[in-house]
Amino acid sequence: MEPDRRLRTNEKPNRAIFFSWLAVVCVLLAMTGPYIYEGRFPGPDDSLRLVQVRDLLSGQGWYDLHQYRMTPPDGTLMHWSRLVDAPIAALIWFFSLFFEQALAERIAMVIVPLVILSFIMLAIGRLAWRIFDRQMAIFSCLVLAALPPIVMQIQPLRIDHHGWQILAVALSVWALSWRSPGKGGALAGIAMGVGMMISLEVLPMSAAFALVLGLRWMRSDKERWWLVSYMQALAGTMVVAFLVTRGSADLAQHCDVISPAHLGLFLITALATGLFAAVPSMPRVLLVLGMAVAGALGVGFMAWSAPQCIGNPFTDLDPVVRQFWYDGVHEGLPAWHGNVDRWLPALIQTLAALAISIRFALKSHDWARVWWFEYSLLLGFAIVGGLLTARSIAFASVLSAIPLAWLLQRFFRFWKATSAIGPKIVAALALYAVFLSAGPITLIRTQILSASQTFYEGDPTTTRESKCELREHAPVLNRLEPSILFAPLDIGPALLLKTHHSVVASGHHRANEAMRDVLVAFTSEPEVARPMIAQKQADYVVVCVDLIEASNLALAGGPQSLIYKLVEDDAPDWLERVDIGGPDELRAWKFILPSADRAQSSPADAQPDSVATPE
Repeated sequence: MEPDRRLRTNEKPNRAIFFSWLAVVCVLLAMTGPYIYEGRFPGPDDSLRLVQVRDLLSGQGWYDLHQYRMTPPDGTLMHWSRLVDAPIAALIWFFSLFFEQALAERIAMVIVPLVILSFIMLAIGRLAWRIFDRQMAIFSCLVLAALPPIVMQIQPLRIDHHGWQILAVALSVWALSWRSPGKGGALAGIAMGVGMMISLEVLPMSAAFALVLGLRWMRSDKERWWLVSYMQALAGTMVVAFLVTRGSADLAQHCDVISPAHLGLFLITALATGLFAAVPSMPRVLLVLGMAVAGALGVGFMAWSAPQCIGNPFTDLDPVVRQFWYDGVHEGLPAWHGNVDRWLPALIQTLAALAISIRFALKSHDWARVWWFEYSLLLGFAIVGGLLTARSIAFASVLSAIPLAWLLQRFFRFWKATSAIGPKIVAALALYAVFLSAGPITLIRTQILSASQTFYEGDPTTTRESKCELREHAPVLNRLEPSILFAPLDIGPALLLKTHHSVVASGHHRANEAMRDVLVAFTSEPEVARPMIAQKQADYVVVCVDLIEASNLALAGGPQSLIYKLVEDDAPDWLERVDIGGPDELRAWKFILPSADRAQSSPADAQPDSVATPE
């Protein structure tokens, strides 16, 4: 029988994990230093997250998740969680006691993702140490920082919620290695519960962990407390987190976040699991049947209370919004909808890790064989989930760190022990194919695209480097009085962050109707667009004419469309060009409409006083 390495209590791997994290932090800060200095966010969701946090710090209610400067006057109810806002807000508040607000924000936005990374490394590092040794803990932590899907979500200024989801998966898989079913199952349940309250993208992984723990119960009744503690902690955490972050302010059955219908499903299945565990010994057939019935009852409750939530939460998107926005958000679609150089390298890495994990399972014995089969099952589920939702491949990547660390360790040992140059070259090429395949794949794809695409000078849809740098130039719009801006969706978050204006819509699906109106107006002829802009009570039309979104809309709308004419600087007579003093690519037009056609009250004045004003 193999010794159970999990029983070691005299070894202390935390110091090695800490210094590994410190080394990775130094590298990340060196790589992202210019972006930190410039305040260049990795994505628009990070910009809008900071807007939400500013509003919270300025007095907007904890339970009030509206973004009032989007689709004014009522605003847009965001689907984001205060669980993500809270640590950012707390750090900004603390550092603002010593520094100016802008610097306090910058410090907080650097610290938060790096702290998340430290806990991810702690979970994966300690797991690697439990299964292997201290050296493997170090290798696993370093490999984590070399996997693009992980680095993308935990780099400085990445304050959106995806890093928290990765942490939830890391903590859960670490908890499954604990000796105590009660403690291990509870930690996994808490982590998954918090993860699902942050985003429903964690839901498939929570089911995968339940399956693994259910299989433990099938092997032995003594192992049933794993699933029981997991399900009880999962359901309890979700109820508590719901009350803490949502309260009774919003009990609507939303399909894109945890709602009362979801809570009912998990409470029913958790209760059933506890009842089944109370039976000393239950035949396996009856246990499986009982679990199936409990699951059916939970799903039935959800179907009864929120039938619209059975299926894809984005099925209600307007067809125009789906075509021009949703189908272009490749990270939220199946991997094959995106560029091959974005998902294929991660797939190669995770499949290599799965092969190594299965190898461990086949060559191990006793507890180790069981463990590695469970690990392979979780990794397999995560890979499938990553193929169905591209950004979820990060869950597979975090589980791949330990097997890939073993591969890296074996490579170094082989390289040191082998003198023949031929085998060394083969080993190096194999390692390159696993860890650095993104470079060749990107190069090949770029060459194919450059050989197959032709662009015409003067065509407004030509793809080129944008001179419209909103991070730097959007503040020139503050020369205008606070107003409602009718602007393309992609620049909405930057306008909210960097100006005192409101926007009709942004690229966030809760504003489905307003998103449709913006897209239809820009791609329609000017006389069709005019009443739509008037209906939104917009004061100005703002466009970055050389950004890809404007190019795509101009291509779709054609030469007679409003956006095409704006790009060509041929605005209709009801739009008056305003000199805002920025680059020519950032253009603003005052919307001319007789005052009698406007509403009596301005939507901008209807915003609550608690909403923050950007610097």
